[in-house]
Amino acid sequence: MFLHFHSTAERMSTMLAAPLLLLLLVSCHPSSGAPNQSSKEVPISTNGQPFPWDLMRLPRSVSPLHYDLTIHPNLTSLTFTGVVRIQLEVHEHTRTVILHAKQMEVSNVIILAPEGVRPLQVLEYPRFHQIALVSDSWLIKGRKYEVQMEFAANLSDSYHGFYKSSYRTSSGEIRLMASTQFEATFARGAFPCFDEPAFKANFTIQIIREPRHIAISNMPKLKTVDLPGGLLEDYFDTTVKMSTYLVAYIVSDFVSISIYAVPDKIDQTTFALDAAVKLLDFYDDYFDIPYPLPKQDLAAIPDFQSGAMENWGLTTYRETGLLFDPKRSSASDKMGIAKVIAHELAHQWFGNLVTMEWWNDLWLNEGFAKFMEYISLDITYPELQVDDFFLGKCFEAMEVDSLSSSHPVSTPVENPTQIQEMFDDVSYDKGPHLVQYDLKWKWFSGDELDVRAIMDTWTLQEGFPLVTVEVRGREVRLSQERYLKTDDPSLTEGFLWQIPLTYITSASNTVHRFLLKTRTDVLYLPEEVDWVKFNVDMCGYYMVHYAGDGWNSIIKLLHHNHTALSSNDRASLIHNIFQLVSVGKVRLDTALELSLYLSKETEVMPVTQGFGELVPLYKLMEKRDMAALENQMKGFIVDLFRDLIDRQEWTDSGSVSQRVLRSYLLTFACVRNYSPCVTKAQQLFKKWKDSDGSLSLPVDVTTAVFMVGVRTPEGWDFMFEKYHQSLQMSFRSRLKSAMAFSPLQDKLQWMMEQSLHGQVMKTQDLPDVVVVIARNPHGYKLAWDFLRSNWHTMIKKFDLGSNTISYLVNGVTNQYSTREMLSEVKSFFGSLTEETGSEMRCIQQAYETIEDNIRWTDSNLPLLQNWLNKHMGRVVHEDL
Repeated sequence: MFLHFHSTAERMSTMLAAPLLLLLLVSCHPSSGAPNQSSKEVPISTNGQPFPWDLMRLPRSVSPLHYDLTIHPNLTSLTFTGVVRIQLEVHEHTRTVILHAKQMEVSNVIILAPEGVRPLQVLEYPRFHQIALVSDSWLIKGRKYEVQMEFAANLSDSYHGFYKSSYRTSSGEIRLMASTQFEATFARGAFPCFDEPAFKANFTIQIIREPRHIAISNMPKLKTVDLPGGLLEDYFDTTVKMSTYLVAYIVSDFVSISIYAVPDKIDQTTFALDAAVKLLDFYDDYFDIPYPLPKQDLAAIPDFQSGAMENWGLTTYRETGLLFDPKRSSASDKMGIAKVIAHELAHQWFGNLVTMEWWNDLWLNEGFAKFMEYISLDITYPELQVDDFFLGKCFEAMEVDSLSSSHPVSTPVENPTQIQEMFDDVSYDKGPHLVQYDLKWKWFSGDELDVRAIMDTWTLQEGFPLVTVEVRGREVRLSQERYLKTDDPSLTEGFLWQIPLTYITSASNTVHRFLLKTRTDVLYLPEEVDWVKFNVDMCGYYMVHYAGDGWNSIIKLLHHNHTALSSNDRASLIHNIFQLVSVGKVRLDTALELSLYLSKETEVMPVTQGFGELVPLYKLMEKRDMAALENQMKGFIVDLFRDLIDRQEWTDSGSVSQRVLRSYLLTFACVRNYSPCVTKAQQLFKKWKDSDGSLSLPVDVTTAVFMVGVRTPEGWDFMFEKYHQSLQMSFRSRLKSAMAFSPLQDKLQWMMEQSLHGQVMKTQDLPDVVVVIARNPHGYKLAWDFLRSNWHTMIKKFDLGSNTISYLVNGVTNQYSTREMLSEVKSFFGSLTEETGSEMRCIQQAYETIEDNIRWTDSNLPLLQNWLNKHMGRVVHEDL
């Protein structure tokens, strides 16, 4: 699944190859497969009888071999019925078959045994989404049986299970469809099944539909049969053995060119088709394992919560994750679509063919697929320059992993909420960097390495190390500790990693290596040096603190010859030094001194990382009564990047990285009211509005233009009209983001309400709308009030523990920095019950983030004020 979450890549791609599939599985701690502890009370079925199983995990006494599944959705009544026949293998004598079913009526249950057909009693235990099929005679170990049951349920009103979706045609007609999303624990809401990843089986699926619709599933359609009443039944070929979460079927009026989409948007699928063909060919060669299914379809679903899903043979996507219009989509849109497709197709091998036994090791699936996004696109689409953006994933993971509420990439999970919480930045974005460590071990060939011991330190511990480096002559003293944003030092104790260190020096740009296994160690340089840079290109998942005079020597280098270091090295230094301010290792004025070199920077990663560290400083102030300092900080950042902003052309020229940077810089400049940019944006907006939207604006500058246009009610209304009319998804997305950043509070409130209702604006877009409004200085109070008022509706729609709920909670609260707001946030979340989310990890993360913001502002605001007063005129501008 894809969440709506450099120069060494070519070398890595040649080293990695298919054997890494095996290496990862061998070197990582295996899932124990052990069930969770018994619940304290004896479980009672809905009919009052004792339920014969008291664990969340299913027993291993019986396993499925094959499902025959017939589904009949009714898109008028928004219900579905079905029949499933499951062939079972019995591993232990038993009278009960325990499996999953959630919010459905199960009836007419029979067992087909060698001695004949007989009915089974059905007991339900909704708390664990389990049903028990109880036989009056023993099922014998070693024998095979079949159970058959009928079932009925409503199409889900959320984005999981078998759910309804809708779209508006170009003529304004609303059309309905039904689609599936089963990862992680939602197949049980569509048909009775053994809904755990280790219970792999073959599936033979039939779908009953009206003639006006089509049906598609994992496998090719074999035949269609006429049924009484004018209905049709499609028969699909039998799948390979697979987990329930990969089953997929869609009933719709889609059209197809191997990519399925609503008819009005089928002309936006050409790029996705080309990319899918190219990437499938790449993976076939790369893994040296032929793609195991006879087809691979892609489908753009109008209502979709995550970014995409790797259902075997039928990958599903948000429309923005698949549809591309060369005239209206940006360079970053193209890169984003290619990355999503690359991610889902990598899963066809890693995740679908090779599957983790239990959700505790989800990171193996997602970390590897995320890593392969970059490896595959670096080779198949080198012009997209994806390497320039890999580092950002490391920083995103560290943001979550620096809190005490983080978790190891491999961590015990039991209930569906905990399983959903595994789909986070730690699993997705820390995982790829651990994959890189597999490669680094090859560099230490002189050591007798215990691969398992090294890997355990990274997979079974949460967090990451901070390596402190102090150079004394030729001697380099090293020490490690956990990097943690906390004022409780006891929380950093007891952590130790085996860290493959890399470094370069002023005397040698050869990458040197050293394996740090202990809390402290010393390495010796062949000669004294002016500077040393550890974690070359930040390929390692650790931060570095340069003690003694170390930071000063690096600052001096950056100011005088910043290109002596790679752009990734420069970005990592910016990241590390500002993060070290948060934990009191470095003074803020030292970090700000380093940032001054950015006036000469031109590369996308260091520039965006500079913004990423500096902008949050004034975002904290926007939510406090300190306008003077806030405006001073905003002015400093504009001044720092003024030359680079002024050099940007208002066109779509240049490389992908240059185009992404242009869009970023011009949008920032317009939001910050940098006069030359605002004037240009106003001119373009007027021309576009006067043309009734027919003028083709350069795609890279549209967000900047829209950010200025939404400042007046007339401009906002015109943009909403164009949003409502457009069928081009990335264009609509840019309009939506700009409208949510308007200063017009009545419009912001209306947007959130409409997104929640889902008629005028899609409910799938609600999280983005609320989070953008939360970052809007005119809207953050509205967003917090809206989150509280509609909490119960949103957790029902987006599901407890989901990445979407986490994104909402943290996106709305992570810029608060006062004790008053901390108290307000704790008061609301503290009033929840476990059923309404009180135990979710994201709530603890929200508390920790606000507490860290409070510590930061208490410690650093006076220092920031003094530094800005002294140094505002020190930014050096080069002649244009």
